[in-house]
Amino acid sequence: MGRVVSLFLPRWPTDRLRRKSPGSAPDAETPLVLVEREGNRRIVRAADRLAEAAGLRVGLPAAKAQAMVPGLAVLETDARGDAEALERLALWALRFSPVVAADPPDGLVMEITGTEHLHGDEEALLRCLVDRLHASGLEARAAVADTWGAAHAAARHSGARLAIVAPGETRQGIEPLPVEALRLDPAHLPELRHLGLVRIGDLLRQPRAGLARRFGSPTLRRLDQALGSVPEPIEPVRESAPVEVRRVFAEPISARETIDRHLAILMGRLCADMEARRLGARRLDLLFGRVDNTRQVLRVGTGRPVRDPAHLLRLLAERLGTVDPGFGIETMRLAATGTEPLAERQIATDLGEEAPGTVDLSALVDILATRVGERRVYRFAPAQSDVPERSVRRVEALAPDDGASWHDRWPRPGRLLPRPRPIQTLALLPDHPPASFTLAGTRHRVTRADGPERVFGEWWRTERETALSRDYFRVETEGGERYWIFRAGDGERTETGSGAWFLHGVFG
Repeated sequence: MGRVVSLFLPRWPTDRLRRKSPGSAPDAETPLVLVEREGNRRIVRAADRLAEAAGLRVGLPAAKAQAMVPGLAVLETDARGDAEALERLALWALRFSPVVAADPPDGLVMEITGTEHLHGDEEALLRCLVDRLHASGLEARAAVADTWGAAHAAARHSGARLAIVAPGETRQGIEPLPVEALRLDPAHLPELRHLGLVRIGDLLRQPRAGLARRFGSPTLRRLDQALGSVPEPIEPVRESAPVEVRRVFAEPISARETIDRHLAILMGRLCADMEARRLGARRLDLLFGRVDNTRQVLRVGTGRPVRDPAHLLRLLAERLGTVDPGFGIETMRLAATGTEPLAERQIATDLGEEAPGTVDLSALVDILATRVGERRVYRFAPAQSDVPERSVRRVEALAPDDGASWHDRWPRPGRLLPRPRPIQTLALLPDHPPASFTLAGTRHRVTRADGPERVFGEWWRTERETALSRDYFRVETEGGERYWIFRAGDGERTETGSGAWFLHGVFG
């Protein structure tokens, strides 16, 4: 008899949202619910731990939930995104077992027969699995039993973080669990409770013929699957084979022109294969096998899925100069080790005027990333913070615009220093800008100034920031330079700041 693990993610939709979009999702101290429209109402479909602690439950109208919890974060559900992410999580779990499948809507199932000893024992495997998920921000519970049905029931209804149903004791392990643990038709649950059939053990003690007449054969099938008398096969996920092409040479090659010619042939075949699969490359690996049994490897990446041979060849050409053919190259292998879906699109038409579009910068970004490194090509995006140094975050150069923007109440400098630099000033308190300031030994006389703009500390981070504030001024010096400076505190109370002055930015 085999052993099956069921992994339960009780807050999968909300946990996934926070992991996927940490910048746009509410902070960890704000209760969060996900809602879905049902007729003319919006109904809560998922709630995080804080929302549940405040009394919110699945099925509650969204309007009532907002009235019960002021400041509640309410977002729309993404069932399709949850399902796709669950499939990707199943691929990740293949490191624990070769037989893993998604168990929608909030779990995984895996066959661990013969693999549990690789982690010590069953308990060690469950603990490693759950701890790894917890470290990545996912709350999880797991159970192991002889059958999928028993493991599924124990993971969700035993109340334990790790549950182990001993081999051969499936019936004893599931009898105390509620009947809904059997994955029965929800329409039958109220009638079962009305009849006093609350536990699985209550069902097991009933005549099978009566249960079949009243609740149908699916109820008996679920019972038999949990007990192991009816098989419930697991259809495992499989990692898709990478798109790759290969060429073996009868005689070793070493000339750059020959390498370029054969690379162009391989690239054409690779892009044709990707087009057949409706994929685009995000990462390409080019491997050269030399006659001395060593390898030369090149890797390039793209900001968006691409299958244009000319563009991909240009990226590889930037790196081909680093290849040392040695005494000759015997094999060339080109593989798209990172791919994403890429459907066909209309790029031109002669039927009339084309709709205005945005300039495609992906080719330029890819070339820059190939030359200077992917980590050095990025753009800035707004972050939800009034503190200037926290209101900017780095995102990928081609990341989609999420619609966020900086507020336009006061202008911001084009250059913000990584850290404010202390300056010495001569100023009247409490609300006057400085008449002059000294920076790096040079005195600057202020001719014009505007402000103050008061910025408060983010009280929800630490107690120290609760009372902190800054007064920002835009100043112009005799030489025409414009600076952004601030005073720590409001100039009157010492508990709001030190009263020291700092330079924080430079206007263009």
